[in-house]
Amino acid sequence: MKKKNNPAPLSVWRPINIDRFIIGVPHYPEHVDESYWERDAERMAAAGFNAVRMGEFAWHIWEPYQGHFDFDLFDRSIAVLARHGIKTILCTPTATPPRWLTTAHPEMLRVDENGRQASHGSRQHADTTSPVLRDHSRRITRAMAEHYRDNPDVIGWQTDNELNTTTSLSFSESCAAEFRKWCHLRYKTIDALNAAWGGDFWATHYDNFDQVVLPLPMAPGHVSPGHRQDYHRFLADATAAFQHDQVEILRAANPDWFVFHNLGQLEDIDFRGQFGEDLDFIGFDIYPMLYDEMRRTGGHAYTQALQLDICRAYSGNFIVPEQASGFGSQPTFSTMTPEPGEMRRMAMSSVARGADSLMFFRWRPAHFGAEIYWMGIIDHDDVPRRRYEEAKQFAGDIAAIEKHLIGSSVRMDVGIAGADFDNQEAYRTYPMGLPSPLEDGLLLHQNLYRRNVATGFIHPSDDLSRLKALYVPHFLMWDDAWTENVRRFVENGGTLIVSAMTGTRTRDNHIHRELAPANGLADLLGVRVEEFGRIAAPESDGLFEPPGADAGFRASGVKRLPACSAGRRYLLRHGNTTFPASHLYEKLIVEDDVEALMSWGNRFLDGEPAVTMRRIGKGKAIYAGTYLTDELTERLADLLRDDGVLSLLPDAPETVEVTERIGANGERLLFILNTTDEPANVTLAAPATDLLTGTSHSGTLELGAYGVSVLQP
Repeated sequence: MKKKNNPAPLSVWRPINIDRFIIGVPHYPEHVDESYWERDAERMAAAGFNAVRMGEFAWHIWEPYQGHFDFDLFDRSIAVLARHGIKTILCTPTATPPRWLTTAHPEMLRVDENGRQASHGSRQHADTTSPVLRDHSRRITRAMAEHYRDNPDVIGWQTDNELNTTTSLSFSESCAAEFRKWCHLRYKTIDALNAAWGGDFWATHYDNFDQVVLPLPMAPGHVSPGHRQDYHRFLADATAAFQHDQVEILRAANPDWFVFHNLGQLEDIDFRGQFGEDLDFIGFDIYPMLYDEMRRTGGHAYTQALQLDICRAYSGNFIVPEQASGFGSQPTFSTMTPEPGEMRRMAMSSVARGADSLMFFRWRPAHFGAEIYWMGIIDHDDVPRRRYEEAKQFAGDIAAIEKHLIGSSVRMDVGIAGADFDNQEAYRTYPMGLPSPLEDGLLLHQNLYRRNVATGFIHPSDDLSRLKALYVPHFLMWDDAWTENVRRFVENGGTLIVSAMTGTRTRDNHIHRELAPANGLADLLGVRVEEFGRIAAPESDGLFEPPGADAGFRASGVKRLPACSAGRRYLLRHGNTTFPASHLYEKLIVEDDVEALMSWGNRFLDGEPAVTMRRIGKGKAIYAGTYLTDELTERLADLLRDDGVLSLLPDAPETVEVTERIGANGERLLFILNTTDEPANVTLAAPATDLLTGTSHSGTLELGAYGVSVLQP
C-alpha cells in the first residue's frame, strides 16, 4: 500500500497511484473500551482486511485544550492493529472543531440564510471560509503530521471528512469579508465586477468592494446570475484553500504518504481545479440505498451505477473510503437493508466502475450519538454475522483479481459530458424550471445502462479517442478548446450529439451576442438557433414540472410556482411517426450540408428541422434542438446502436449489470452482477474463465441471488 509516483493529470481515464488494493473499515477505537481492541484487530485480519481509517471526528481527543496534544489513545490503537498486519490511514479532524475552540471564537461558526448562527455540535458547524478555523486547522494538522511522520504503520491521510456535505453555504460576517477579498482579487476594479455581474440591471451597481454583499436568496428578489455564480466559485475556492493548507503540511512532513479526501454530496467543490490537483486520488463515499431514497431514479442498483459514473468523471479511478454495509439511518431518515449477498454485490459494483480500494462503513455501529442505527460489519453485541462473512468473501474476491485491477480503466463507449463545475452552477443560477444537465443526461445514461452499453460521464477536455459517441447535455458555457477536441473526435469517426441551449452563456453568465451555439460549435454542427421557447413537459399541465421531478430547481433555492394550464404541446416527427417533445423547442437555421434526422411535427414549426446531422471526416455531428424525453432518448440510442454502439453482453437480462475494465496491456475484465434476489442465467458470447472461482464457462453462466462473476475472456 505504497504510493508509486506522483498523481497523473486529472482525467476520467486516470488510475490511482498506489500499488495495492486497500480493503478495510473506518474504525473508531474511541467509541469502545480498550478491551475490545485486540479482538477487533484479530477479526479484521481474519477477514482479509489490510487497513483502517480513523480519527476524523476526534479533535477534542487529539487536543483536549488549546496547545495540549494527546496522541496516546490513537498511538496504542495503531500499535495493536499493526501487530495483526493492519495499517492505518489517519484523518485530519477538522470537520469537528472542539467546543473550547468555538466557545472562544464564535465568529468561526456558520450562519444560515436567515441569519441563524450554528450551534456547536454535529459536524461542519464551523465555516471553512473562516481565517480563524484555517489557522487552527493548520495547527492541529501540523501537530499530527509531525507526531506520525516516522511511524511506518501510518500509510496515508484523509483530509477532513465529506467537506460541504452537511452544508456548503454560509452567510456569516467573516464569510462576507472573505468574499469581498476574493472579488477584489478576481476583478481588480469595481468597474470590472459591475460589468461581470450586470450592475446596470435593477440598480445593482456597486461603488466599491466594501459594498459587496453575499447573494441571499429572494431578499427580496432574484440576484444576478453572475453574482450567484461567483459566490459558489468563491465557496469552491475557499474549500480548496482550506484543504490545501493541510495537504502542504502533510506532504512536507512525509512525501511518501498518499493524501486523499472522501466526498459525500459533492457540493461547491471544483474537482478539476486545485481541490483535485492537490490530491493523489479522490475518495467517494458510496451509499446506494441512501442515494435511491434521495433521487428515486430507478432502483438502488442503477442509482449506485449513476453515482459511480458521475464520480469517476471528476477524477478517474478512485477509492471508496465508506461503502454501505447495512441498514443506515439518522434521526430523520432510514434506508433499506441489504439482503444476503447484496452487500458484496454493491461493493463489487463499485470496483467494476472504478474503485481501486474499498472500506466498508463501519467496523461496528455506535452505541450513542446521531447514528446509533447505522450498522457496521460487527453488530451492537460485538458478534460477527452475515455482513462480516460477506466482507470476508469480498476480500477473497479482491485477492483473486487484484493484480488485474491495478492500472486498469473502466471501458466507456458512450460518454456524457459532465464534471464541469461552472456548468453545474450556471444552471442553478437561472434554472427556469428546466432540467439540469445531469437530469437530462441521466435519461440517456439510464437507457444505455439497461442495454448494458458501456456508458459514463466525461469532461469535454479529456481524451475522447476511446469513445464511440459523446452526448453534451445543455452545457450553457462552452470553451473554444473543447470545440477543437470534439472536432478531432468526430473527424476520427466519433458521433457527437449536442443538445439545446449549449453554448448560450459566457463565463460571466451573460448571453452571447451571437446566435447560439457559440465558441465554434455552430460552425462545427452547421446550425444556429434563431428562436427558442418553452414547451410543457409531457407529465404536466403547463410549464412547470410535477412535484419531485427536478431536484435542480429545488437546489436553486427558488420556490416552485404552481403548474399552469397554458402549456402548448409540440410534437417531433421521426419517419412516419410523431411523439411529444418536452421542455423547450429551438427553431434552427441549418447549412446546406446538414441533414434533418427528425423534424417538428405540428404548430408553426411543422416541418422545421429539430434534430440534425452533419458528416465530418469519418464521423458525424448531431444537434438536438430540444431536451430529452424517454422516447427521444430511445430513438437516439437506436441510432447509436446502428453506428456500432453495442451491448457488452447482448443477451443479458435487464436485471444483470455488465461492466468492463481494461488494463494498460489490453487485458479485459468483464464484471457480471445480478442486481436482484432472483437467480439469473446469462448467455456468453465466447468461453471465459471466472477469476473469482477459477471455473471456465461457455454457453450459459448461472448467477444466484445477487451473484457476482468476473470473467476473463
